[in-house]
Amino acid sequence: MDNMSYPVMLTLMVPKETKSYRHVYFICFLALYLFILCINIRLVMVIIMTKALHEPMYIFLSQLCINGIYGATGFYPKFLSDLILDSYVISSHMCALQTYVIYSSLLSEITILTVMSYDRYVAICKPLDYNSTLTKFTCVKLILFSWIVPTFFSFIAVLLASLRSVCKYHIDKLYCDNWSIVKLSCASSFVNNIFGYAITVTFFSFVVFIIVSYVKLISACKASLENRRKFWQTCLPHILSLINFTFAFLFDFMYNRYGANDIPESLRNFLALELVIVPPLFSPLIYGLNIRAVRKRVFISCAAARENVSQKVHNLIMFRN
Repeated sequence: MDNMSYPVMLTLMVPKETKSYRHVYFICFLALYLFILCINIRLVMVIIMTKALHEPMYIFLSQLCINGIYGATGFYPKFLSDLILDSYVISSHMCALQTYVIYSSLLSEITILTVMSYDRYVAICKPLDYNSTLTKFTCVKLILFSWIVPTFFSFIAVLLASLRSVCKYHIDKLYCDNWSIVKLSCASSFVNNIFGYAITVTFFSFVVFIIVSYVKLISACKASLENRRKFWQTCLPHILSLINFTFAFLFDFMYNRYGANDIPESLRNFLALELVIVPPLFSPLIYGLNIRAVRKRVFISCAAARENVSQKVHNLIMFRN
């Protein structure tokens, strides 16, 4: 920020009623974080270990889960430490790092959903060309695209914000984000605005691509019962994920840029937290429960794990007797 070699200490918003309930909040958010880690790691491991799931759609789904773990780790550890220590401060360097992790995760969510929509478009609208189009090499390129593009934009945005001199030291949010860092400076934000709009246009074009692909998918599904079955099974979770993410992201963007003080703090906190809580929780649940191939193998692996534990307990009891 003012000098990249010397971090500045910043204060974050203190959640209401944390004095009385911070230990309850800590337990709830810790349980939520552990659940997010467990469900995403379980889904990724099932996809890796099951050869039948080594297909583009499931590989892209695993990337969505990995991104969920990455994004959640950018928020939960810091927030949990704030709750348990009752100290809502952060250095400018750590603030920039948290901003980078959360924003690159959010932008990766859009690019991965874009890649998944392309996969579904080819699978349903051009099934005969699917294997020749979605080759291993193409899948690798799409995965690299879904990570490199958000990483590049996030790095430049955070760098531009961090190089600005600071004249304020409070971030009116539970975690750091790029525009909050920009607002700490009293200098002109013209360059940051231009780059922010460039990011918005770029990723809005991805959302438009997703919408267009699904319009074509719906048209294709009218003619075939098999296509309709595929659509509801594999595309409905995608649409729900996109709708949830888009509304939360748009509110956060509009409030950060043009926010009004008459919006209740509880609503602001809820919608800000939804961006970092819901996607890593929502995506594996909705995909894992709705896609039969994934659901079946997740339940089989869970049942096998329980059976293995039960067998070990039984053997231990028999050994002691």
